[in-house]
Amino acid sequence: MKHVFFFGDGRAEGNAQMADELGGKGANIAEMTNLGIPVPPGFTISAELCLDYLKEGKLPDPVRAEVNEAMARLEEVVGRKFGDENDPLLVSVRSGAKRSMPGMMDTVLNIGLNDRSVAGLAARSGNPRFAYDSYRRFIQMYGEVVEGIGGKGGADNPFEAAIEAMKQKAGVERDIDLTPDDLQSLAQSFKEICRKETGQAFPDDPWDQVLSAVEAVFKSWNTKRAVEYRRINRIPNDMGTAVNVMAMVYGNMGEDCGTGVVFTRNPSSGENRLYGEFLLNAQGEDVVAGIRDPEPIEQMKDHLPEAYQQLLDTCHLLEQHYQEMQDVEFTVQRGTLYMLQTRTGKRTARAAVRVAVEMANEGLIDRRTAVSRVQAEQLDQLLHPAVDPAAEVEALTVGLPASPGAAVGKVVFDAEDAVRRGSEGEAVILVRRETVADDFPGMVAAQAILTSRGGMTSHAAVVARGMGKCCVAGAKEIEVDESQARFSVNGTVVKENDWITLDGSTGRVMLGKVPLVEPELTDDFRTLMSWADEIRLLRVRTNADTPKDAARAREFGAEGIGLCRTEHMFFEGNRINSMREMILAGTEAGRRSALDKLLPMQRDDFEGIFRAMDGYPVTIRLLDPPLHEFLPHESAELDVLARQLDVPRAKLDRIIENLTEANPMLGHRGCRLGITYPEITEMQSRAIFEAACKVAAAGVEVHPEVMVPLVGEVEELRSQEKVVRETAEQVFAEKKRRVEYLVGTMIELPRAAVTADEIAEVAEFFSFGTNDLTQTVFGLSRDDSGRFLPQYVEKGILKINPFQTLDQGGVGKLVDMAVKLGRQTNERLKIGICGEHGGDADSVMFFHRIGLNYVSCSPFRVPIARLAAAQATMQD
Repeated sequence: MKHVFFFGDGRAEGNAQMADELGGKGANIAEMTNLGIPVPPGFTISAELCLDYLKEGKLPDPVRAEVNEAMARLEEVVGRKFGDENDPLLVSVRSGAKRSMPGMMDTVLNIGLNDRSVAGLAARSGNPRFAYDSYRRFIQMYGEVVEGIGGKGGADNPFEAAIEAMKQKAGVERDIDLTPDDLQSLAQSFKEICRKETGQAFPDDPWDQVLSAVEAVFKSWNTKRAVEYRRINRIPNDMGTAVNVMAMVYGNMGEDCGTGVVFTRNPSSGENRLYGEFLLNAQGEDVVAGIRDPEPIEQMKDHLPEAYQQLLDTCHLLEQHYQEMQDVEFTVQRGTLYMLQTRTGKRTARAAVRVAVEMANEGLIDRRTAVSRVQAEQLDQLLHPAVDPAAEVEALTVGLPASPGAAVGKVVFDAEDAVRRGSEGEAVILVRRETVADDFPGMVAAQAILTSRGGMTSHAAVVARGMGKCCVAGAKEIEVDESQARFSVNGTVVKENDWITLDGSTGRVMLGKVPLVEPELTDDFRTLMSWADEIRLLRVRTNADTPKDAARAREFGAEGIGLCRTEHMFFEGNRINSMREMILAGTEAGRRSALDKLLPMQRDDFEGIFRAMDGYPVTIRLLDPPLHEFLPHESAELDVLARQLDVPRAKLDRIIENLTEANPMLGHRGCRLGITYPEITEMQSRAIFEAACKVAAAGVEVHPEVMVPLVGEVEELRSQEKVVRETAEQVFAEKKRRVEYLVGTMIELPRAAVTADEIAEVAEFFSFGTNDLTQTVFGLSRDDSGRFLPQYVEKGILKINPFQTLDQGGVGKLVDMAVKLGRQTNERLKIGICGEHGGDADSVMFFHRIGLNYVSCSPFRVPIARLAAAQATMQD
């Protein structure tokens, strides 16, 4: 089996389609070679060897033989010998995985030099400064990458300290101003650093150097930064990296030489013009490491006009060939351009949308390709305020990026304070250990929410995402002291009224008022989304509890409401008092009296939502949370409630104690409340149908869908359906008007999934509540699992957090089973999903495959779901 692939002299043993074997860099180097683009010759060692090497700890002997053969062929093409002391062939060793991981793995340049061959290079080139500059660079890179000395830079790096000492001694500010003698002395200092740090002399044998560098690049696949990058970008760990060994070309031989990095289009804005930087008389690491200040690429034409024009022509050729924006590295040696690599350019969401649309309009790609080019999750960047990229900030701590966007505000620790101060026009950020249902009004009033506990699907995270509000959750380093109105992080104390900034897209918490930039939806964005809508089959609804949220979601392209949570409505204004009166009533008559007060309030809410969703379906979930969540917990608040309801405090305490449950998530909630207290279901059904009849009379096209939560047994649904339909008929008779409606259920318990065929005898629709279904399948609390789930992912026990992306191997199997069982009973059964997974691109792909009719997500995730649904259709 072949493991080493040669490229050079206008031919390559590979092409762009061989990224699995050659890695992305090696495949593109081979492709450029075959296109006749000037590329230094060399060879690529297959990525398939990487994991074998990491497992066995050595290169197989047959591979070493292939490397020897490839090096001999390289010597023949270049006309120099590797290890020759008079005219040495020098090589670089670079990583290159199938998926681009910029800066995450290692590179070593100028391999093959020692004290003897550097003198030969100086004599042969007639440029001692260039020779010794190359030598000291090689020793430093080898020391850092292969021998692990001093990391990749910084104040504690002994090589950097030696350079600074040499510059001070020589009286110069820049490396480029050091003399040949200075550089020769520096090289010897570097060798001594290596000897002291490793206890061994620096290797002189070029073959020891190159093989050790190859092994170091393979090892860099498992560095902490590379592993973390793959985790964040969802790149598989079992891919490995290839190794590219390439003959050196030199940008540091003089003023007719240089090096640079360019994008064929602006990666920030998407503008169709070359964007990048270059340095005269430098090697590639200088640009990346910021050792010297590079010049804008446009100024290269003043220094190297012919090479600049060749660069323009080559970049145009590459973009036309790949039909994609390219990120290119190049070197100019003695006025001649050499391309070192090309790859698909990383870009912001704004640039991705513009590039895709403009390339389609240019005829370079078609519309379907344009839709596939933008990562659905990237769209989040376009819909929320963001921290100004130009702002120089340092994070106080980093939590979980629970809801995207950025916000600036004064710290408050109490939800009522947030409401009061927010209503007075103050910008506040609500800081809590964790939020509870009582905090909802304060969350609405705050600019953002910060919690020290909880995960990506905690109460704070779910509610914030639903409102499109910035949230950082589970910031574990924060110690919240609500009694003293302050929090602390590693000795830094932040008090109430101090200004902080949250970045919900990265999880950063920053002191002070950091500048923000506002989102701007462009014509290109609207164009791309219209193309996506022409392609997709899956419908996209929104989770919205207010007319304002519903209207916003329609602006983002929502085609209905898949989840309206009625419980949130009870926390607004004085409604909570009537709700508490109902809960504390000891008789049915007392409960009905309190519910009569809530009826007009609920009806008004539903009217507003129906009007906002004119022509689209609205799925309204009946009351779901356990009743104790609507009651206060603090002693002072309980005293106030006792006075308001004229109930002795001791009696109130007994009632609350009786309502307290050991495991409320699996307790007296959902349909169980409606069965125990059918008057609650009656009131909510009446509010729905009275509102529907009223707006229908005004010409609004209304399609209510009543959803019964937490059903695990078909008879539970049958009981609640009876109440809903009887109430509907009463309202229709009173109003002398009928509206079409559906009654269905939320599938959020494993038993509901496996008995879906029975439940479908009654239900007209299913909506999967994948948040609770994930909890009940895994036996995990989404609020508490944030403390340990990240370690599960880090250790490979779970590939992903199942509350962020659907667990297709377990939860997904149940969902798929329920879909099939339900449609066996009722082939017209409408099926959707209203959990947080409805806005996750990977999960949307799965829901499309198993044949759901729609997904529903928070308003700000609607564009993501629309684009992901289109991409899922194209994958079919």
